[in-house]
Amino acid sequence: MAASPHTLSSRLLTALVVGTTSAGFALAPGPFDLPCFLLTFVGTGLASCAANSINQFFEVPFDSNMSRTKNRPLVRGQISPLLAMSFAACCAVPGVALLTWGVNPLTGALGAFNIFLYTCCYTPLKRVSIANTWVGAIVGAIPPAMGWTAATGSLGAGAVLLAGILYSWQFPHFNALSWGLREDYSRGGYRMMAVTHPGLCRRVALRHCLALGALSAAAPLLGVTTWAFPLVALPPNLHLAYLGLRFYRDADRRSSRRLFFCSLWHLPLLLLLMLTCKRRGGAAGDQGSSPG
Repeated sequence: MAASPHTLSSRLLTALVVGTTSAGFALAPGPFDLPCFLLTFVGTGLASCAANSINQFFEVPFDSNMSRTKNRPLVRGQISPLLAMSFAACCAVPGVALLTWGVNPLTGALGAFNIFLYTCCYTPLKRVSIANTWVGAIVGAIPPAMGWTAATGSLGAGAVLLAGILYSWQFPHFNALSWGLREDYSRGGYRMMAVTHPGLCRRVALRHCLALGALSAAAPLLGVTTWAFPLVALPPNLHLAYLGLRFYRDADRRSSRRLFFCSLWHLPLLLLLMLTCKRRGGAAGDQGSSPG
């Protein structure tokens, strides 16, 4: 069966990127500009596809040793390396161009920087140091900030807050996921916290579960949401923190799975609650001119 482009671009990762970018755009102050939103949506999606394709190109020798990645099209020879890189270029160039000239230069620069950070920093670091997880969290934190800059033309407190939420969310999400894949990562030669520093892996996950509660409380202080948001977000944040504590204490596959699956619904729910409680006047100092 022939491999299709979505196997290179990783549908779930791209969906997460465009989804969080869209949330950043919708939460930004000012009127909703549909043409600008569509350009941001498409440009960010193309940039994400490019980064994922380049990542798979670099990791072929190591993916073949892991159960979860051994069936990727490049590993199985269904797609040639030349075709993979051609696909990446055909996504990266128009994606960054759309963000730069269709939206604004700041958003385009963030998109180009994220492709670089993912492919040239995060990807090689995975085999060198556990610092890869923190670098990867920055990669995941940038898309919602791009949505904000696309809508406002500038970085503001709201963009930093959204980036912080995505940054913290990734630690319970990925640390819990990697806990159940420790043997696989070890075979692939990847330096993950769950493999080399299991105690730190659990502590970091718990810290960022708690950080999400603090970030939620900061949203009304920064003028992004009303004070209703920290209240309605308290139950899911407490539940995530409880599962983070169980993961920290129990250190088993059951607690890691529960935390991971909770993270899957926690983030969309949190962003939806933010949108519901959005402060219609916008955050002070964030009301930039709408990009043309």
